[in-house]
Amino acid sequence: MSSTLFPPDFLTRLEYLSIMSKRVFRGQLMAQRRTLQSGSGIEFSEHREYAPGDDLRYMDWNIYARHGDLLLKRFQEEQDLHVYLLLDCSRSMNFGVPGKFDLARQVAAALAYVALADLDRISIVACAAGVVQELPTTRGKDRILSVLQFLERLETAGGDTNLTQSISEFLHRSPRAGLAVVLSDLFDPRGFEGALDQLRYRRFDVHVIQLHAPAEANPGLLGDAELVDMETGDIRRVTVTEHNLARYCRMFSEHQQAVREYCQRHQLGCTQASTICRFDELILGMMRTSAAVQ
Repeated sequence: MSSTLFPPDFLTRLEYLSIMSKRVFRGQLMAQRRTLQSGSGIEFSEHREYAPGDDLRYMDWNIYARHGDLLLKRFQEEQDLHVYLLLDCSRSMNFGVPGKFDLARQVAAALAYVALADLDRISIVACAAGVVQELPTTRGKDRILSVLQFLERLETAGGDTNLTQSISEFLHRSPRAGLAVVLSDLFDPRGFEGALDQLRYRRFDVHVIQLHAPAEANPGLLGDAELVDMETGDIRRVTVTEHNLARYCRMFSEHQQAVREYCQRHQLGCTQASTICRFDELILGMMRTSAAVQ
């Protein structure tokens, strides 16, 4: 296993992170969820009106005898949460020192470990112009080494970032609804909203982890420069003035603000971080501030 991406103490730090997650959320971070089911279950929850085709075995005949109302019993039962880690593998994620892609993979490993330790099911979907690789749904703490090996083998893929297409392909496989964590810089020329809209419409709990390199927030370039698009290879020769640089920094800030406002408007979790942030600090900060992962 890579000594730089997953150093020898990585599993120890993941274990600490798992313990901390239980303290922060009193055991509810990615713990087993309660869902309402008609019929038998663990604990009675409520009634709902009978509809043609419902199973008559679950009719509350006592209420029918007393009041003539056709009502079905509904129960709460524990179900494990499905956690989907949608990891941006486009080449723009290679930018920065340290690179966004390395931090994204470490964060994905940490979230996977916390979920697996809580007996939830996780899947990792690598996205670029579309879905490029996938770790099928797995469960159990002993699967973490397989997760780390999968993440370590992942490489960035060529072509434009297309999150909308990637998530469309992911949803086409009819995954069960759960927690969808999007790890990306969200530098999609088509915009990020369409991709996240799809997850919202399918009733996923969505948390966005948007990463950027310090040099993307403030490039510090002045004078003649040759700029190369990491995803398409297009080259542009430009002269960067202080006015150009200020305009770029303003546009970058507006993009970050647009992501925050979108997530706030639709009540999605949102974590924005620079690559100089350690993965465990990022996860703990996400736990403390986000209601979306509860």
